[in-house]
Amino acid sequence: MVNPIIKPSSELRKNYNNIASLCRTEKVPVFLTRNGQGDTVLMDIETYSRREQALENMERLLAAEQDRMAGIKGHSIDKFAENMKKAIEEGKKRARQPATE
Repeated sequence: MVNPIIKPSSELRKNYNNIASLCRTEKVPVFLTRNGQGDTVLMDIETYSRREQALENMERLLAAEQDRMAGIKGHSIDKFAENMKKAIEEGKKRARQPATE
C-alpha cells in the first residue's frame, strides 16, 4: 500500500485547488483529519472510478467462488471463451473513448 497523504480538514478550505491537484497527480486518496482524528477521504474521479471497478470485479469473483463452493454449475469453457472475447472487445471500445473530466 502507498503511504497515505494526510492533511487537516482546514487545509481543504484554504487550499482546495492544491489538494485537488495532489489527488489528480498522485492518484491516491487524501485523508483529511478534524481535531487530529480521521474524518474524510478525498480522491479524484479517475481514482474513484478505478477503485469502484476493482471492487465490482472482486464482488463478482467472490459471488462466483461462493457459487462454486455451493456446487452451482458455471459456464462451459466455450461459453467462458465467448464471454472473455466480448469483455475484451468492450474494454478496447472503452479504451478508445476520450476521458471525461
